[in-house]
Amino acid sequence: MTGAAEPSARRPPEDPPVEPPALSPGVDETAPALEPYGGRFDLRGRGLRGHAARGVIVNSAFQVGLVGLGLVRNIGVAAFLTAAQFGFWGLIVTILLTLIWLKQVGIGDKYIQQDDPDQEAAFQKAFTLELAYSACFFALFVLALPLFALIYDRTDILLPGLLLSIIVLTSALQAPVWIAYRQMRFVRQRLIESVDPVVSTALVIGLAIAGYGYWSLVIGIVAGSLFGAVVALASCPYRIRLRYERGTFRDYISFSWPLLAGSVSALIAVQGTVIVGNYTIGLAGIGAIGLAGQVARFSDQVDGIVSRTIYPAVCAVKDRIGVLEETFVKSNRLALMWGVPFGLSLALFAPDLVTYVLGETWRPAEFLLQAFGVIFAVRQVGFNWTLFVYALGDTRPVAVEGAFVVIAFALVTAPMLIVVGVDGYAAGAAATVAAQLAVRAYYLHRIFSGFGFFTHLVRAFLPSVAAVAAVLALRALTGGERTLELFLAELAIYVALTAIATFAFERRLLGEMIGYLRRAGAPSGVEREPVAA
Repeated sequence: MTGAAEPSARRPPEDPPVEPPALSPGVDETAPALEPYGGRFDLRGRGLRGHAARGVIVNSAFQVGLVGLGLVRNIGVAAFLTAAQFGFWGLIVTILLTLIWLKQVGIGDKYIQQDDPDQEAAFQKAFTLELAYSACFFALFVLALPLFALIYDRTDILLPGLLLSIIVLTSALQAPVWIAYRQMRFVRQRLIESVDPVVSTALVIGLAIAGYGYWSLVIGIVAGSLFGAVVALASCPYRIRLRYERGTFRDYISFSWPLLAGSVSALIAVQGTVIVGNYTIGLAGIGAIGLAGQVARFSDQVDGIVSRTIYPAVCAVKDRIGVLEETFVKSNRLALMWGVPFGLSLALFAPDLVTYVLGETWRPAEFLLQAFGVIFAVRQVGFNWTLFVYALGDTRPVAVEGAFVVIAFALVTAPMLIVVGVDGYAAGAAATVAAQLAVRAYYLHRIFSGFGFFTHLVRAFLPSVAAVAAVLALRALTGGERTLELFLAELAIYVALTAIATFAFERRLLGEMIGYLRRAGAPSGVEREPVAA
């Protein structure tokens, strides 16, 4: 079992080359990427650092809003559904999402990485593979749904499940957004991507208020996905046609099989949890696990803003390990400025979230929310490591991580669910994250010789120490009595102290980011290491 290539084989020259000349301001913004970086980008007079830094701002504005929209949708609809209804929805969507995980084998990521001189043909080949693969999984889902109904002893999942399966196909039809992403045209990319969640959220909340129960989620999500597909196809700058070449399939399969193996591992762990939970903790318990995971993953999704923004740029400089290491460290630090404080705040304020937002019916999920806050905060350390594995073209470490996830499920998660119940799931999640961190640390050390993973972890949590200590001290002084006013005061103190400490620890990095934005209009030759921090 081998990992990524040893860094000695990829060492960059001591003096990295100057960026190529930028295009003139008059370049047609609707045309494909032109000269810089092998035809990947039209940088509009900026260096790649400045362009990617602006992309982070653009993506943050869109993605924070969209992720927040998803959070509002999940929590908002939960207010109109019982825990059992939400758990029933969780059964359906877990079946679908785990199969969709299997479908996500990196065809889009491989398309971003490739350097085909005929980009229209490259897109058509990737689109053909994505559509064919999605059609196979649509058929698989339709065939598998009755089996899941038998396993769960719930035939009432058949009709909503079949309707929801449409999104397997509509998600493939949204592939034209890859083009804007590869060209780092982030405003165009995010506008196209926002159609689906905006439409679905509006419909889900409206139908839930009207009393449609879990059907509000089914109808709203399918309709949003259909709208998103129509807009994506209409926006495609290339001709939509099917194109197949044997050599392309071979290239994509070598990139994708480890991702498929990782997805199978996720399928085993997630479906295993739901199957075991269905017979041990019931629908309400599954609903508690689902809600805890969705709220905690809010930080996970927001952290992905930085990493997904810079992926095209990372692919463009994948032969320069020194630049890649700098990019990994700084991009992870930027994401951790949000991810760790959010996770720890969830651990501190989960009881108040239940009391003042979710309602007492969700009280059994309180401990899980707290535990998942800490677990997901830790999990963000090095979370974007796969980005660099993809760029280097060796995705086998993803399969290794998947194997460890399955082992953690078999040895810890399943037994703890059976013996302890809902709260035992937290121990399984902690064991899974510990295994993932071990795999990350090993491969990151191989890719970036001498990388200190533990030091990186400690640095991520230091800015939050004072804020957490202040909240706990205030609770000790007030005797633990909870009121809305005290909750809001503690939250304000936590946010203020975290912001101050983050600025103190990361002032230099934040200043560097601001500097990239200020210099974005400067000649491209000014920036000698063309990757966003």
